[in-house]
Amino acid sequence: LRILKDIDENELKSDLQKILDKGISSLAVVLLHSYTFNEHEQRIGKIAKDLGFEHVSLSSEVMPMLRAVPRGYTACVDAYLTPCIDEYIRNFTSGFDEGLKNVRVLFMQSDGGLTPVDKFIGSRAIVSGPAGGVVGYAMTSYDKKQQMPVIGFDMGGTSTDVSRYAGTAEHVFETTIAGVTIQAPQLDINTVAAGGGSKLFLISGVFAVGPESAGANPGPACYGRDGPATITDANLCVGRLLPEYFPKIFGKSNNAPLDEIAARQALQTLADSVNEFLVGEGDRVNKKNLSLEEVAMGFIRVANEAMCRPIRSITQGKGYDTSQHILACFGGAGGQHACAIARSLGMSKVIIHRYSGILSAYGMALADVVHEEQEPCAATYSKDEFQHLDERINCLRQKCIEELMSQGFSKAQIKTEAFLNMLYKGTDCALMCQSSHDEAKIATEECCTNGDFRRVFNTRYKREFGFMIPDRSIQERLDFSCALFGPDGGLVANAPHIPVHLGAMQETVKYQIEQLNVELSDGDVILANHPHAGGSHLPDLTVITPVFYPGNAKPVFFVANRGHHADIGGITPGSMPAKSTSLQQEGAIFRSFKLVRNGIFQEKEVTEMFMLPGQIPGNSGTRNLHDNLADLRAQVAANQKGIILVTDLIKEYTLAIVQAYMRHIQENAEIAVRDMLREVAKRNKTEGETTTLSAVDFMDDGTPIQLKVTINEEEASAIFDFSGTGFEVAGNCNTPPAVTLSALIYCLRCMINHDIPLNQGCLNPIKTIIPKGTILCPSENAAVVGGNVLTSQRIVDVVFKAFSACAASQGCMNNITFGDNNIAYYETVAGGAGAGPNWNGRSGIHTHMTNTRITDAEILEKRYPIILKSFTVMPDTGGKGQWDGGDGIIRELLFRKSLTLSILTERRVFEPYGLKGGKPGKRGQNILIQENGRHINLGSKISVDVEGGDVFRLISPGGGGYGTYNKT
Repeated sequence: LRILKDIDENELKSDLQKILDKGISSLAVVLLHSYTFNEHEQRIGKIAKDLGFEHVSLSSEVMPMLRAVPRGYTACVDAYLTPCIDEYIRNFTSGFDEGLKNVRVLFMQSDGGLTPVDKFIGSRAIVSGPAGGVVGYAMTSYDKKQQMPVIGFDMGGTSTDVSRYAGTAEHVFETTIAGVTIQAPQLDINTVAAGGGSKLFLISGVFAVGPESAGANPGPACYGRDGPATITDANLCVGRLLPEYFPKIFGKSNNAPLDEIAARQALQTLADSVNEFLVGEGDRVNKKNLSLEEVAMGFIRVANEAMCRPIRSITQGKGYDTSQHILACFGGAGGQHACAIARSLGMSKVIIHRYSGILSAYGMALADVVHEEQEPCAATYSKDEFQHLDERINCLRQKCIEELMSQGFSKAQIKTEAFLNMLYKGTDCALMCQSSHDEAKIATEECCTNGDFRRVFNTRYKREFGFMIPDRSIQERLDFSCALFGPDGGLVANAPHIPVHLGAMQETVKYQIEQLNVELSDGDVILANHPHAGGSHLPDLTVITPVFYPGNAKPVFFVANRGHHADIGGITPGSMPAKSTSLQQEGAIFRSFKLVRNGIFQEKEVTEMFMLPGQIPGNSGTRNLHDNLADLRAQVAANQKGIILVTDLIKEYTLAIVQAYMRHIQENAEIAVRDMLREVAKRNKTEGETTTLSAVDFMDDGTPIQLKVTINEEEASAIFDFSGTGFEVAGNCNTPPAVTLSALIYCLRCMINHDIPLNQGCLNPIKTIIPKGTILCPSENAAVVGGNVLTSQRIVDVVFKAFSACAASQGCMNNITFGDNNIAYYETVAGGAGAGPNWNGRSGIHTHMTNTRITDAEILEKRYPIILKSFTVMPDTGGKGQWDGGDGIIRELLFRKSLTLSILTERRVFEPYGLKGGKPGKRGQNILIQENGRHINLGSKISVDVEGGDVFRLISPGGGGYGTYNKT
């Protein structure tokens, strides 16, 4: 252990006092690596308590686990909630004689266990209510003899909770709630914003339910308080709710029955809108008017499907057959939907317990008292580590036993369960694996005495993901995308993660159809990354698998995924060279390569392709061949999982229906874009039939990106003309046309004010003109690695500028790569988002064409010869305005050994523009601080050798402001 800098207690006390002076009395303390060295957090906690803080949550006590960000979130949640819980407990106990002194009071935790009141903390209370419901249905609905797994379906007024029980409770160690990642053991409960109070909408011809809720007041229209149409009203209109069985507590005076007339009026308004839309669609749809009851039933079906999705997620998504489950229904609104949902999911049995209305409370009465102990561990699950793992598990077990015995339980009453949170090396997908101590055995080559955790992990991983990998996969930064494509290659549906991947991927699939459609057979898998074959840049490898179905000679669908590989060769480690001038300098090239032929992985051939760049002077073949091959196998297997799910869907609904709905969702996206274009044309009305918008912005080398948009209001179509854009450049900011299409799809989707499926339909009303020989349509061998990550951002800025949608965001992905012949690391760094007509830009966030997660600081320092000196928001870098742009960040990396550093950035010359009088955001900077104190401005693009002790400082650009800035 080496402490580089000790705590400055005087400075700390001064800073903490300033916080106290603001009236803040609860504190969360998070220091890097405190999961393994907690002394500094302990000292800070003591100082804070001495100064007068009422509550202090130390991350090393709340959740002593690797990864600073989720551990920090968990500590913050704990510091926020625990004082509230403490106040509630004080108020609760004060109502009893002697404050319930000597009375045992237990509270339910998120893990489904009870704990004494003095040990109940905020981070363990997040889903304690729904956890009670899981215990309730598990204890009352699961038959140990039949062993049929049960799905819990808890539908309330605003949301629905679903979970699964198959003899043991399923736990997760980490989950994201309301955008906050929490590290705490809890039951695996999925929540969807669909309940009895969910509002009903018609949006671009689509029935939408929620996520907005009418709440308790005004509540649904039938409450008689001028509320909106909701699912409750729809159920009332079709006779599923009987007003005579409800108390007279509604109306503005809280003394009236349910108002069926108000419910019907609200639904009739929606029915009129539906029929008006159908008339406007002409011959495309059946013109028969829908009745109020048909419309109500349509909304109920949409709500049912929304509630089916999380059930499929916890069954099909994890490799289980959904139909082989029982549905346990509880909650206030569950009974109105349970049978329809069971029927849709193929279930044959629904259980409604007599206490279904209060099953969560009943479950608390049935729950066990639970105490949990854990500690961080970075061991490899192998024979050499089994003794160490057994010693630590046994130590934790003894702590649990001693704690429960101190609460009055005998040893005979105590049962322990051991868990290991396991993942493949280098990945970010951990599974909580349980092995009962009752099945303990003698340690073998494969398992420790506390159970065969490897078998549990392998079984779960194979079932959930459809494959196993020996080492690692592309997951730490989440730089990958998956999608489904129609038989013509058009995008149908996607997991919307990396925007720059999505539109480009469909161009890749279309190219392969044109080149190889006749030669494709079942068992073939295609690998591609060439920019003229729909690629983005070479490190993004796209794996495409055709979906064949019996009776069809050609593929009925295509599934594909695109992942960024850490290195595929080229002139610099990481394959993101700052100064490349040709495509061949950027790594291995695949145009239409059969990665799998007739079911056989072509390892020899693909290896040769990965090493081919090394034959060019100054180039290298891939530096991470083992990882490339492991990742490609994982990508192939991921596609196979997608094929299984698509095939199951076809078997359930028939190919004709599935393909028909594929067309429907593409048509819906098209309608939404046309509606948006009409609105824009009306706002910018000029003489004549068309509306013209235009904008220009510049790359740091002065190359213009120019756009003219011509909108035909009557047709609701538009021409995006990039004529006037600068020539292809000698560097690597050239952009394949597929990336420009990705940017357009993304921008169109953003300018629509409601959720729509992002697919090929978005581009149907759009014609694009991209002149050849420009930076947006370069020659075949032009370098493009920067175009995907930099120019794509400028295209987005230009489109939004033309539409006056928002000010410019940072306009850059801030690509940083470092490595040598043994290691390669790549990251993109967040910056400021542009402000808009009614919002401030977010600070320190990825914007527009990227959405990757930066590697956690503790993992970065653990795996690479780097110390993260600074990573924080840089104040006053966002542009001022009526609405301010978001600030950029400052990030400093201290190198511990000699490496090659590559920087690929933009907005170091031209500022991110402000809009409507808003000020521009500040430009970014790249500074190398050598160990001798010398500061060097590196400019926007460079590859440079760094030495141990050098520091790289990156300041990312801020976002532009929107609206005239008023200093007062």
